[in-house]
Amino acid sequence: MGVLMSKKQQVQKCTSVVSAFQQGMKERAPSTTNQGERSGEEGEGPAESLPPPSPKEEGEHGEADSKVGPSGTSQQAAAPAPAPTRDECKVNQEAWNRLRDGKGVEPEDLDKTGHQLTPPAFVRPKRDANDDQPVEIALGQREQPVNDEMCEVCEVWTANDLFPCRTCTRVFHDGCLRELGYLRTELLQEMRETAHTATGWGCYYCDNVNLLLTEEEMYSLMETFKQCKIIPESCLVSDELLQYHHFVSKQLFEKDLSDEQEEEVLAQFAALDPEKRGQIEWSDFLYHESLGVLRKFRTENSLVRLLSAKERDHVRLVFVGLDLDKDGVVTGAETRWAQQSWFQKFSKESQSCNVRLFGLCSPVNCGISHVGPISESSPASSSSERSSQKDDNRPVSWEDFLRESAIYILAARPNSLAMHIRLPL
Repeated sequence: MGVLMSKKQQVQKCTSVVSAFQQGMKERAPSTTNQGERSGEEGEGPAESLPPPSPKEEGEHGEADSKVGPSGTSQQAAAPAPAPTRDECKVNQEAWNRLRDGKGVEPEDLDKTGHQLTPPAFVRPKRDANDDQPVEIALGQREQPVNDEMCEVCEVWTANDLFPCRTCTRVFHDGCLRELGYLRTELLQEMRETAHTATGWGCYYCDNVNLLLTEEEMYSLMETFKQCKIIPESCLVSDELLQYHHFVSKQLFEKDLSDEQEEEVLAQFAALDPEKRGQIEWSDFLYHESLGVLRKFRTENSLVRLLSAKERDHVRLVFVGLDLDKDGVVTGAETRWAQQSWFQKFSKESQSCNVRLFGLCSPVNCGISHVGPISESSPASSSSERSSQKDDNRPVSWEDFLRESAIYILAARPNSLAMHIRLPL
């Protein structure tokens, strides 16, 4: 029969276990050093202290000595190092496996001698039969999810030392994330600075939008990468991105990209390279392509089902802030502005006027006057702009607002400054 413990007793038990584990590590280090010193001293001793070789080992040594080349040295000593091409193939295969499993880093490759943290297991989702059916999400009923109390990694509670994810309810210790190898030093500092602010920080589950793909969708994307000779976990320059899109265009439409389409690809490259380094990171390219798969093969209802409770609450706040007359309807221009505002949480301008998914703000309150339709008498007006006024003035209900915004909310999950999806004009 089990014994029920209070939360305080559970924390005390976990703390004692951690303390005992840390003390054991302190004692293990000197013992390991002493053992190495003893082995070194034994190596300087007489040869008879070593065990005699077995007959099988003697036979193996005899065969090795008999295979001597013209120079008088054994083939074992003269054997060349493994061919670089074989090593590169092995590295590439491991990278493809990590891509298949949704892992950006392979924690088991790290030297984690001294701790017993278990790397997380990523399981790709499976689509339900009713995945494309409308889902009812009430506007006036906030969900207000509560963050977890224990660290996702070590399952220990330490109060203010836990950092929450802005998308899900998981919380983490910065030390646990560092030991798992999921965050570098500079990214850890960024997490400490933003996790408890309105901007927030996304955990390694939510930051990686590639994990939203099913196994079938991921297999299709991997095959496209292989056919285009895209090497996983490598940076891409603009010419490689153009070559990739040319190949995709030939496969889908049997024609090359037009000049206008090439300009769009280069514009997307610039959006994925916010620091203007002339190359885009592998993760940013992967997220961009993953969102493209979701946009192409999923319905808007299916994308709405991917939103977390926190994201749904944030969308409610934004819609209420735009619906000034409280009639449950906003305009198409306000919808388009909201879709752009999801990504402005990274800019200084958005922080000054609170234009982001995490607060109440409307174009009027923020002093943004260009959201509404341009007057026909305006010098900037044109026939194309006048044709878009119909869409700007169209009424958008709460349900339509949520469906049209879902893909942009998912695209705003990564912590990267890169823009992983083309924004509405």
